[in-house]
Amino acid sequence: MEKISVIVPCYNEEEVLPLFYEEVTRVAAQLSDYEFEFLFVDDGSRDKTLPVIKGLAEKDARVKYVSFSRNFGKESAMYAGFDRAVGDYVVVMDADLQDPPALLPEMLDAIKNEGYDSVATRRVTRKGEPPIRSFFARCFYKLMRRISKTEIVDGARDYRLMTRQFVDSLLAMGEYNRFSKGLYGWVGYRTKWLEFENVARAAGETKWSFWKLLLYSIDGIVAFSAAPLAIAVVTGLACFLLALVFILFIVVRTLMFGDPVAGWPSLVCIILLIGGLQLLCIGILGEYLAKTYLEVKGRPIYICKETNTCENDR
Repeated sequence: MEKISVIVPCYNEEEVLPLFYEEVTRVAAQLSDYEFEFLFVDDGSRDKTLPVIKGLAEKDARVKYVSFSRNFGKESAMYAGFDRAVGDYVVVMDADLQDPPALLPEMLDAIKNEGYDSVATRRVTRKGEPPIRSFFARCFYKLMRRISKTEIVDGARDYRLMTRQFVDSLLAMGEYNRFSKGLYGWVGYRTKWLEFENVARAAGETKWSFWKLLLYSIDGIVAFSAAPLAIAVVTGLACFLLALVFILFIVVRTLMFGDPVAGWPSLVCIILLIGGLQLLCIGILGEYLAKTYLEVKGRPIYICKETNTCENDR
């Protein structure tokens, strides 16, 4: 009998976990032809998330868990899930029930009967989100489509069902700085997209602030595009040419009209502009160097403090 591994990254989700477990097991009961394992990844939660998961594991042998030594982030939690999952099919979904488990039968059918290697989901509405967050999210996806060769779909969720081959391809990329929405597209394979309307959290509060999302988007841009470096080069060249034109203008004006000290306010503004552009370009270069520095260190993507799984299960 084939097995489906359900990976659930968790960070301070004690309120919603019982609701999620009830819903996902209800859907699993409908798929009686498959075995299930529910792999909860506790990403260094500070509430009672881990005790709640352990309680579920005591009454259901299908429940597995991995608990981190600290908060490593959702990307690390998903990687840990891929690393420990033993199923023939692997699905990632959030514990807050914004990823409807009810879609799982349709996703599985697409892989089994339509020949797809993965089935991904995307939201067609952002109802309930702050308008400013929705605006910048759309801007990010538009930007990524222009500057990156990797397919990153607007409104894409991490909720995705994958074959074992697909997951093994993701695991083969052991990079420290991970941006899964880009990695999914980079590995290729045939992917079907399912659309659904945004669903509010069943309980608890979101862990993604605007600042965290901004930093995450920067990680995505740096990970899957060298366009910022090219923009920095073009901007520097344009400023250089503009400076030559301006120097020629000053020389001609001084020879024709004198008054060499006029215009110092504009000169100060130009110096500040050029200085700002230089710092911006250095910052862009520094971001790429920082990511390279972290990769070269070779630190583990996550550290497991406690688990009831076995690394050698696969």
